[in-house]
Amino acid sequence: MNPATSLPPRSVSRAFADEGPRFAEIEAKVHQGQRLDYEDGVFLMHARDVHRLGRIANEERERRHGNDAFFVVNRHLNPSNFCIYTCKFCAFAKKAGDPGGYRMSLEQVRQMARDEFEPDLREVHIVGGIDPKLPYEYYVDLLRVIKEEKPEIHLKAYTMIEVEWLARIGKRSVDAVLDDLLDAGLGSCPGGGVEVLSDRVHQELFPGKLTADDWLATARAVQSRGIPMNATMLYGHIETPEELVRHMVRIRELQDETGGFLTFIPLAFHPANTELSHLPGPTGILDIRTIAVSRLMVDNIDHLKTYWIMHGLGVAQVALRYGADDMDGTVVEEKITHDAGADSPLGVTRDELIRLIREAGREPVERDTTYTQRFPVPS
Repeated sequence: MNPATSLPPRSVSRAFADEGPRFAEIEAKVHQGQRLDYEDGVFLMHARDVHRLGRIANEERERRHGNDAFFVVNRHLNPSNFCIYTCKFCAFAKKAGDPGGYRMSLEQVRQMARDEFEPDLREVHIVGGIDPKLPYEYYVDLLRVIKEEKPEIHLKAYTMIEVEWLARIGKRSVDAVLDDLLDAGLGSCPGGGVEVLSDRVHQELFPGKLTADDWLATARAVQSRGIPMNATMLYGHIETPEELVRHMVRIRELQDETGGFLTFIPLAFHPANTELSHLPGPTGILDIRTIAVSRLMVDNIDHLKTYWIMHGLGVAQVALRYGADDMDGTVVEEKITHDAGADSPLGVTRDELIRLIREAGREPVERDTTYTQRFPVPS
């Protein structure tokens, strides 16, 4: 007989009780406004009582935002899916000759802005592959073309990976690139491309892209110009809980320095059609745990987003009770995650987002990109 199987079963309530003193210490810190340290975060990423974790995170979320849950009327624009990099977690990137590869002309972008952009659209989120055939001027002119057609729309464009690439192909400093982008209409930058701030994960999954230190340095340069941006974290692949907590700590350290991050966004990995398709991907429990720990650890970024494209609409609703205060937006046509097998909708309507938020017991608040304006929603 296996000795382990001969032991009486350990009750769930006893297992949770063993964590009680440590949870009480962390809860007292949160209530007193004290910062959680790395060891606190590691405990929470391993703690069995996810519901107690969620309650503490929800209290912090409601202290900041009450019952409000934010969203934006936006759409995604991915101008090209050709990419020089071969990241093991990516199903979006194509090489020359691959079926399904595309590259939008500036005239196509102009026509889309004229014919497809909704009247109440407030934000266009622009990211794409690192396309070796597109010149520097294309990226600048793409922003200018949209602004010519729709001057009122906020352009959230280009990750730190793209900004660094533009500096390379344009033979310019990052500051000079930012000058050109701002002149063309850039409003803010998205937070993608950082993945996990771990040298081990970087070397294993995306060795060609910016290192952790280089991503942080580029983000520092962007924020020093007064350009707001987001920060993301990709979880549910080969990372360890400890690496995720270290990522959160490094992001908040930069936020202490710059104050330029608007939102922290944990992104759930989707393995289908990637080199990591043998992995199961994150569970719903990991989703809500990561949301909750992020809310408690990244204490100096006011907003925490549940990206429903990756979490799914159901988990996103639950996440609004586990620390998240933002459900992103209408999106309209998302490609990157859906190429990796996401079964969430490509986009949802404004009315659908309002219904989902209310169904979760929250009050929907339509916002602009920078959370400086609110817009009325139907009752």
